[in-house]
Amino acid sequence: MNAPRPELDLLVVGAGPTGIAIGAAAKRAGLAALLVDRGPLVASLVDYPAEMLFFTTRDRLEIAGIPFAVPEEKPNRRQAIAYYQAVASAHGLEFALHEEVTAIEPGRHGFAVHTVAKESGQPVDRVRTAGAVAVATGYFTWPERLGVPGEEQAWVRSRYREPWAHFGDSVVVVGGGNSGAEAALDLWRHGARVTLVHKHPELRPTIKYWVKPDLENRIEEGSNRALLDARVVRFEAGEVVVEQGGVEVGVAADACYVLIGYRPDVELLRTAGVTVDPESLIPTYEPESCETNVPGLYAAGTVQAGSVTNLVFIENSRDHGERIVRHLLASRRSAPTGG
Repeated sequence: MNAPRPELDLLVVGAGPTGIAIGAAAKRAGLAALLVDRGPLVASLVDYPAEMLFFTTRDRLEIAGIPFAVPEEKPNRRQAIAYYQAVASAHGLEFALHEEVTAIEPGRHGFAVHTVAKESGQPVDRVRTAGAVAVATGYFTWPERLGVPGEEQAWVRSRYREPWAHFGDSVVVVGGGNSGAEAALDLWRHGARVTLVHKHPELRPTIKYWVKPDLENRIEEGSNRALLDARVVRFEAGEVVVEQGGVEVGVAADACYVLIGYRPDVELLRTAGVTVDPESLIPTYEPESCETNVPGLYAAGTVQAGSVTNLVFIENSRDHGERIVRHLLASRRSAPTGG
């Protein structure tokens, strides 16, 4: 007896640039594919700082054979969102947005993918069947936290968007990487009094080459205060308490942005049976096909890097969709036809 055919050839978890590239490759190959995302299209870009400029040039952000046609060499957030929306529309991709995948269950003839969506404000459970699943959830889902007392207060935030609400405010920025550096400069330029707190004695060398000297000059001239080789020990009412050199210092703050990175969401992969390294959070996968140790389940894009977030970017994962679809088609051709 033949097994019932799954409703989808491929279900993609994540509708960011990598997910869109996978969906486009599947569509070109004539596969029935659906992209499911807990948020909007390209949710990570939507959550980026409003005026963010990419480090990468526009040509290296291109996916699915569609040129990124903007005059600037380095596009901004708004241009990138518009571009990826246009790519999705051009390929006629199908989406289930604002719908969270809660479990991926491998079976004999594919996968059962459990999701929760909201309709009229009420949660609705769904189960979709797919012959294969690609997880492209990135690593911008869960901001890293300090884990210190008082961090749950509303004025302590983990995502920075724009400076306008902070004119005249005292703002503490925790983190000496790209996000912290850009936020500190943006806030200062728009009238905030900024204190940057970083746990290392020097700013991260990976800060964008046009941002790092700018911030260093502002620190040297005293425009931006910097507490280096320091750590936050707690948040009190209107104050960030920082330990530096064995001495606690209270820093007045109307707002604080904790911008110390993100951790990937690998729980879906792990609970589906994928082996995940407990330290690096890197899942087991074949580089050529992106297939994990669970047949038919693929890990794509930046989720491949686990917590080592400087390994995989849009520019070096743009072909993951083509790799996955090529392997999926080859697997289908070689699969037995009997039930």
